[in-house]
Amino acid sequence: MLSTQIKKNISPYLAFGNSWDNTKVKLHQVVKAIVFRLKTGCQWREIPIKQFFRVKYSWNSVYAHYRKWCKDGSWDKLWQVLLKKYKSLLDMSSVQLDGTHTLAKRGGEAVAYQGRKKCKTSNMLILSDSKGIPIACSDPIHGNHNDAFELTKNFDEMVTSLKQSNISVDGLFLNADAGFDTIAFRNCLFKHDIFDNIDNNKRNGKNDVSFLDEALYKERFVIERTNAWLDAFKSILVRFETNKIHWKALNTIAFCIILLRQL
Repeated sequence: MLSTQIKKNISPYLAFGNSWDNTKVKLHQVVKAIVFRLKTGCQWREIPIKQFFRVKYSWNSVYAHYRKWCKDGSWDKLWQVLLKKYKSLLDMSSVQLDGTHTLAKRGGEAVAYQGRKKCKTSNMLILSDSKGIPIACSDPIHGNHNDAFELTKNFDEMVTSLKQSNISVDGLFLNADAGFDTIAFRNCLFKHDIFDNIDNNKRNGKNDVSFLDEALYKERFVIERTNAWLDAFKSILVRFETNKIHWKALNTIAFCIILLRQL
């Protein structure tokens, strides 16, 4: 990621007052080191410090800044600001909802054994526009739950985050697979004035109320492009972070980078 792009779109929302102006270590250098770790999946201690800093610096300091920005919500605020700034370039003709199960090697918060995957995983719901650009996500969910677990609660929180970025959900068309076919979720979408285009779950029996637009439903598969983009970030391909806010922040940074690259 270019330093100029970091200085323009990321640094202004992470800086600690004017203290960085008087040091030999620049904020964009710290961000580039964090992005390097996100892209390569290396351990924090293995970040090639000399590649990013001309003065003596330690990986502990990079990690300390990352943890602080996780704790104070800076990464979430950054994403909201970027979505607000570039929302006119998003394609909201339809939105796609899907869940991800990530292998969790070290356990930690929001991690549990997933029988279908035969390993411990962590789940997260992702909402993207019709181009596959992520626009909202849920908090990490224990992997032993399916996508419908606390779905209305998680989706309400995702809608709240969109509204904080001044993105309206009124009149949206939402595509989702049969795993999201619940009466409670369809009612939740109706409450938010969102049109549901969800595949019928055969285990629920015959559904005479809902209607599936096959042509619109085909747009759902752009979420696979989203997953391919996310797989390029090795630190989120397999979860090693035990703290769930640290894990979510890595995903959020990846969303920001995808947004900036695609728009």
